[in-house]
Amino acid sequence: MTAQDIHDILKLQFTDAVIEAKLENVVDPFIKVRTDMIKEIAVFVKNDERLQFDYLMCLSGVDYKGKLGVTYHLYSMVHHHKIVLKVEVPTETPDVPSVESVWKSANWHEREAFDLYGFNFAGHPDQRRILLPDDWEGHPLRKDYQTPEFYNGMKVPY
Repeated sequence: MTAQDIHDILKLQFTDAVIEAKLENVVDPFIKVRTDMIKEIAVFVKNDERLQFDYLMCLSGVDYKGKLGVTYHLYSMVHHHKIVLKVEVPTETPDVPSVESVWKSANWHEREAFDLYGFNFAGHPDQRRILLPDDWEGHPLRKDYQTPEFYNGMKVPY
């Protein structure tokens, strides 16, 4: 199945939720969807017989300077096709529905994106830092992040 076929299925099922698509002349074709619909779309693409995206290969945070994004790389072990879904949120309110209940591998991916970018994954069962200490301030992969000079009295190397 081509990226265009996948896009057409999603556009038919979720007319207003599909915002944009770049399907040709890119390494990873992607479909940008409304943030508030990502969980519903995730359930659909996993369970629909034509798609069966049963494997979340990667979930990544992105800072686009002024807005944040989450990128979902999906693969179907049954049909051997893949697609990327993307959502974007304002930097000030980085709220995204969790897809952990759809793909369990999202658990740690979402925790990492929370830790490093500050996303709030609504509905995540254990949203807490995974890489940095609990008392760390800020989210180091944001473009506006300022590395502290000291942490708990120790000089931070950078």
